[in-house]
Amino acid sequence: MAADEITPSILSTLTNALPDSDPEETGEWVESFDALVREQGTGRAQYVMRSLLQRAGAQSVGVPMVTTTDYVNTIPADQEPAYPGNEEYERAYRRAMRWNAAIMVHRAQRADIGVGGHISTYAGAATLYEVGFNHFFRGKDHAGGGDQVFFQGHASPGMYARAFMEGRLSEEDLDGFRQEKSKEGHALSSYPHPRLMPHFWEFPTVSMGIGPMNAIYQAQSNRYLHNRGLKDTSDQQVWAFLGDGEMDEPESRGLLQLAANEGLDNLNFVINCNLQRLDGPVRGNGKIMQELEAFFRGAGWNVIKVVWGREWDELLAKDTDGSLVNIMNDTVDGDYQTFKAENGGFIREHFFGRSAQTKDLVADLTDDQIWNLKRGGHDYRKVYAAYKAATEFKGKPTVILAKTVKGYGLGAHFEARNATHQMKKLTMEDLKAFRDLLRIPISDEVLEKDLYRPPYYHPGMDAPEIQYMMGRRAVLGGSVPERRPEHVEVKLPDAKSYEVAKKGSGKQKAATTMAFVRMLKDLLRDKDFGKRLVPVVPDESRTFGMDAFFPTAKIYNPKGQNYLSVDRELVLAYKESPLGQLIHPGINEAGAVAAFTAAGTAYATHGQPLVPIYVFYSMFGFQRTGDSFWAAADQMTRGFIIGATAGRTTLTGEGLQHADGHSPLLASTNPAVVTYDPAYGYEIAHIFRDGLERMYGPDSADRNLMYYLTVYNEPIHQPAEPENLDVQGVLKGIYKVSAAENPDGKPRAQVLASGVSVPWALDAQRILAEDWGVAADVWSVTSWNELRRDGLAAEEHEFLNPGAEARVPFVTSQLAGAEGPVVAVSDYMKAVPDQIRQFIPNEYAVLGADGFGFSDTRQAARRFFKNDTHSVVVKTLQMLAREGKVNAQAPAQAIEKYRLLDVNAGTTGGAGGDA
Repeated sequence: MAADEITPSILSTLTNALPDSDPEETGEWVESFDALVREQGTGRAQYVMRSLLQRAGAQSVGVPMVTTTDYVNTIPADQEPAYPGNEEYERAYRRAMRWNAAIMVHRAQRADIGVGGHISTYAGAATLYEVGFNHFFRGKDHAGGGDQVFFQGHASPGMYARAFMEGRLSEEDLDGFRQEKSKEGHALSSYPHPRLMPHFWEFPTVSMGIGPMNAIYQAQSNRYLHNRGLKDTSDQQVWAFLGDGEMDEPESRGLLQLAANEGLDNLNFVINCNLQRLDGPVRGNGKIMQELEAFFRGAGWNVIKVVWGREWDELLAKDTDGSLVNIMNDTVDGDYQTFKAENGGFIREHFFGRSAQTKDLVADLTDDQIWNLKRGGHDYRKVYAAYKAATEFKGKPTVILAKTVKGYGLGAHFEARNATHQMKKLTMEDLKAFRDLLRIPISDEVLEKDLYRPPYYHPGMDAPEIQYMMGRRAVLGGSVPERRPEHVEVKLPDAKSYEVAKKGSGKQKAATTMAFVRMLKDLLRDKDFGKRLVPVVPDESRTFGMDAFFPTAKIYNPKGQNYLSVDRELVLAYKESPLGQLIHPGINEAGAVAAFTAAGTAYATHGQPLVPIYVFYSMFGFQRTGDSFWAAADQMTRGFIIGATAGRTTLTGEGLQHADGHSPLLASTNPAVVTYDPAYGYEIAHIFRDGLERMYGPDSADRNLMYYLTVYNEPIHQPAEPENLDVQGVLKGIYKVSAAENPDGKPRAQVLASGVSVPWALDAQRILAEDWGVAADVWSVTSWNELRRDGLAAEEHEFLNPGAEARVPFVTSQLAGAEGPVVAVSDYMKAVPDQIRQFIPNEYAVLGADGFGFSDTRQAARRFFKNDTHSVVVKTLQMLAREGKVNAQAPAQAIEKYRLLDVNAGTTGGAGGDA
């Protein structure tokens, strides 16, 4: 390929657009600069260049921002620190780990199992990890508290291979890879899954893009804990290992500004730039490392590129006219990938052969020597220099862009091939070549016994290299990864903290959102427990009435508030502080869930329980960030998720994209989420207290739960907690909120309602009695979802225990003896209350808000969807008419009487109104 056929890549091109009026003088300046570098080193040259740039700015000389640098290592060879480790020992067990990682996946591919796995990612990234394990990653027993490491999901076999070398896992464990039930007790999860391996993995990362996002907020959470005086995290680093293809995910890049804005120099991204996605090159016609350098630098990060191994240093030193660097700059990633899939002769012709100067540079090298010119991510000295520089850098987060080869060392069938990500099997030829490359002492005879059962290799715990390895981990504070769920004792709030929610609102009206916020305000004041609450609100605090927290709890900002607030004279003035308790991620639901996850797992990450309370616009919860909530469940997050302004018809003018009619269904797909749709403040108080008890109380069987409460912005008269409240019914999902008066001799019915629809049901109860002589009981269904789970569990028990006494679902037992048809209503789509149909002993019908939302009054919207008070009345009459309990003409008469087909005749609910 000719040089003029190369697709232009991202280059600095600082001089291309300007004429050189005096080339001779330009040459003298360049020669002078080269002499400065040669005689005084790159450090001095850097200072002089910065001084000149500063002076140019002062003289109004336009100097472009340099977002990318040449395609060479950021750290010059003369500035590399000495490597502190025993290179011989580290190479020895690194070879064994690479072998065992590949063999573990290969063995899992035998015909009777075939569970898959990934070989190539760890093969290419082994050096990146091992330099960290040997010299940087601190374990839980380190005096500084240990680091948090987000491992790249597809590299998990390498972490298992190291754990095997450390004696943490056995050969039987390795053979349980991806067989979590059939090999229970000796099973390894496919990827980093804390829920599946709760004492091994800390962070789930294989859902692409969530790892980077969660790592950023983990670093912020560390600082949050430190600034609020809950734990000294000043010596803890967060490491996130990522793929270059993964960086195309919007979540991977979309939150970089937070890390830069808050100066999170405790955060290090290591991006494994093997130039390949799952199917092919990341940027075949471009250069992903250059693109990422520009992006991160522009976002305010410190960028370190590790492009070339030490074998290139001498060639670059001889490149006095920049010919080699120019070719490095111009060569696109698709070609770099092809070069590593070919041979040294091919590289000599198609890379170095692009200019006479570069061809002469390698004239004395053999093809094998050219082939062995390594990429920087495979050179532990270069990687060590980058890691050391990153951990010592202050004021900014650091990203390390390390160039590697996917499938490195696995042979010609794997290295840099487009299909390498999906390749899981080694041929006998591959096995032998891989063994020879790694110098594993296993004979041909042993390998040939069974292609799919080649042996693992361990030199023995007494081997000097293993003793060295264990010694390094001891110095660094123990094994990584490790999860420790033990935490300091938590004193939960006493009963008085919930009193405000149980008193009701008296003569005033208050939405359930406000009832919740008032209760939360009292909980924050609890002298023992209040400090552990972490409200998280994405720029809607005033919508939810949470601006009352600003002057007291304050908004967390590590830089404080260095401006004169425009509302400083107001009682509810906006107030930022390093001691602030409220996390305010801005218009950023994804970041809010990441903050929620970091806080909700602090009990395990730091041994300091925090209880995050994420309050959001209901529609923007599970629909927008469901994947993140799934990762939060995998990480065993504990906390409260509050879907405020809930329901499809309560937001009046906001319209379609704000009208939530389905989030309980989305939440039902997450096994860790306990969903409630409370109607009254006293219900919220009992549910919240129960959640805390289940998360941190002494008698909980399953603590790793997220409580999801939907609350509304429609003001109603909040009743005080009734005497003899059925608290068990509130917590398990249904209780009778109002029995019919004087039911004797009247047609009977049951109305089930949840959330904002309970007052509609109570009004329907009154109308049925006054206008039609029907006695209806009203039930508050605090959780359709939990009633369904309980019912399904009862069915499962009966299925697996034939002959045993069947367990009755809770909703069935609650409605035992209840007479008449059952009408269920909510402000969600019909599928929400329809979840419990099979467990209702009576005839059952549901009303709801199916279809898209729209802008209108609450009354009109409810009349349109036919889930309002009069719709409950008509549906009840229809069902009773079928049974012959009321006049057959009653339903039609009711439709006409209440003008049910006229959206302008609706009367259910108030107009507009604040929360």
